[in-house]
Amino acid sequence: MWVARRLLTSAVLTGHYRLLCRHPNPLPEFWPRFLQCTYCWRAQIPATDLNLNLLHPEPAEPQCTHADLVTDATLDSLYTPEQRGTILQLLNTGSESELAAVKMLRGRKSANIIEYRIRNGPFKDLESVVNVPLLKHKSAVVAFNSILCPGQKEKKRKGKIHLAKFIRPEVDKALFEDASSIVSIVCGTNRIAWTHMDRAMTVLEWQQEDCQSFMKGTYMASSYLVDICSVVSNLPAADFYVVEKPSVSVQNTALFPVVVHLRTVEAMLFALLSARRDARAPPNVLNMMRTAVGRHFGLIVGESRTSGAEVVRKMMEESAMKKIPRVIFPNELLVRYSGAFHFTSRNKGQEMCDALLQAVAFYELLAASH
Repeated sequence: MWVARRLLTSAVLTGHYRLLCRHPNPLPEFWPRFLQCTYCWRAQIPATDLNLNLLHPEPAEPQCTHADLVTDATLDSLYTPEQRGTILQLLNTGSESELAAVKMLRGRKSANIIEYRIRNGPFKDLESVVNVPLLKHKSAVVAFNSILCPGQKEKKRKGKIHLAKFIRPEVDKALFEDASSIVSIVCGTNRIAWTHMDRAMTVLEWQQEDCQSFMKGTYMASSYLVDICSVVSNLPAADFYVVEKPSVSVQNTALFPVVVHLRTVEAMLFALLSARRDARAPPNVLNMMRTAVGRHFGLIVGESRTSGAEVVRKMMEESAMKKIPRVIFPNELLVRYSGAFHFTSRNKGQEMCDALLQAVAFYELLAASH
């Protein structure tokens, strides 16, 4: 190996290419240079500006297939003039609600189309639609076909989505049946809320704690750890700790600081809570997707989850009036939080509602799946 390396180095530095290969055409000139080894940062590896592709014949160009033609075709070429007119008519005059009714234009995409029209004027052709954020070639084709055939129903899914699959790691049936209580934890931008609930769907404890260091300055890990340790020390003992898995889109760069914050808190909660259990015991710290809880209670509108305050208020009313309510609240909690969840833009109880709904969904989804 050493001899081969010395021979190759000598050939490159002296230009004796004929020791390596014979080529009918003259080789280009080059200048020797060195690269640093990234392991020891001392050894120098000889390299050149030589284009080694010149030493071999160029491969034949691949022939274009029909699939390539379809992929490379412009959007305007896929439709007749009448069809293009119908599509552009809706894109240029449709309201946000009308656009949201079209497949692949729901949620933020319809708002992006309105913003694009205001900023750049009406669409002159179909190809310009791909300039709208979140709209690409394939999704635009699906949306255009939906505009042309609005009465065509979407294909039914083969089966119902089992929301219990969005609880990770998977909960063993025997462990779930033996569990007496859980603690549901939800993190916000400046507080952490939790709900302690037993198998009889009785709320044993329900509160939140403000965290002063959250999203302040440069996200100091030491400051975060102090606040999160304070919260963890107040959490009651339970068989499972269910931590909400946020569903913030990474495509929205404006929310990147929030994503970093939530992931940091989530990781610290897992580390601190996992340290409570025996190393030989199965995991008892779980993740539950926020969207799964939203779908369970019908809180998903488009691509966003709405507030569950109304659902929580209804549960509290049933606890006070019904003989067998869905959730049992002690009188002390009913008195303490009566009228507390009438949300405004600055309401401080959203995390508490989410923590309660997550606990209820955890029990109900696993009970149905097992």
